[in-house]
Amino acid sequence: MSKHYFLKVKEVEKETEEASTIHFWHPLNEVIAYRPGQFLTLLLPMEDGTKVRRSYSMSSSPYTDVSLAVTIKRIPGGFASNMLLDTIKEGDILEAVEPMGSFFPKQEDDQIRQVVFVGAGSGITPLFSILKSVLIVEPESQVFLIYGSRNEDSIIFKTKIEALKEKYGDRFQVVHTLSQPGDSWTGEIGRLNKTHILKILGQLSDLKASEAEYFLCGPDDMIDEAKRALSILAVPDQKVRRESFVTTSSSQPGEVIVAEDDTYKTREVTVFYEGTEYKVSVKAHETVLEAALNMDIDLPYSCQAGMCTACMGRCVSGTVQMDEDEGLTQGERDAGFILTCVTRPLTDDVIIEVE
Repeated sequence: MSKHYFLKVKEVEKETEEASTIHFWHPLNEVIAYRPGQFLTLLLPMEDGTKVRRSYSMSSSPYTDVSLAVTIKRIPGGFASNMLLDTIKEGDILEAVEPMGSFFPKQEDDQIRQVVFVGAGSGITPLFSILKSVLIVEPESQVFLIYGSRNEDSIIFKTKIEALKEKYGDRFQVVHTLSQPGDSWTGEIGRLNKTHILKILGQLSDLKASEAEYFLCGPDDMIDEAKRALSILAVPDQKVRRESFVTTSSSQPGEVIVAEDDTYKTREVTVFYEGTEYKVSVKAHETVLEAALNMDIDLPYSCQAGMCTACMGRCVSGTVQMDEDEGLTQGERDAGFILTCVTRPLTDDVIIEVE
């Protein structure tokens, strides 16, 4: 079962007109462990007494920051982002689920590498956490940041990024590109599409593009363009990590696709979780996670969109269908790993192990 915390707000720091960072005190007598690039899930109370889960990548680093922090950008009409940015203040208490997510680097203090971060908008959040960590933990590694924003005023962490450049010199190279620049802007102009990314990569001094490691975070279209650019440079897939920032509704999908041959029907799935065996009856319109939660089996989850990997498990028997698999690497898929929030059983002998 995922661990829950009640975190006290230490400070609310305004980054731009649309984004703020919420810093939290660690609980008394405990330091919350997390990896750079992971996310924190907040449980926000609704007027009807229910709670809405929203996951936010941490912008803090366990290696450089005393307190943990999430950075939130306002979403027009969004309940959670507007509530947090408009009402949360120092001293408030928020319920949270322990940090999760697999978008983090493998780090060794003696490794030497080049790491390129490509992000747009609020996609900078986990990238900022990771790049700070790489810079301090790996003193011989080089870090490159390509960051797309709407205009100069919307660059999240602008002054903090400049401070890192001043501190680390040539080890940290940064290129900002703006889609709607002001008249005084003299830097790169344009959205991060394939051509523009290739151009910028070619201008980075000392970068061995085909040998570097890459972390991508932002809208799906930006990530797709970046992957096309890296494919042209013959960058191996295993050297590219991605985290998609999408906005999903808290409601269930409005349409359930049922196969014409009645593939989707009620089936019993065996789930092993925390040493206990559960027999879960998964109805035709349900995913494994939905069926388990309806039986009060508290499986881990967060986004419920197949992106965050908090609900990852492994199919050890039978055949299942995933509605979405972008959250997993090809190696994970080949090894039988699945995301229970988008998984449906296709046979009667499905066995799933959830860590």
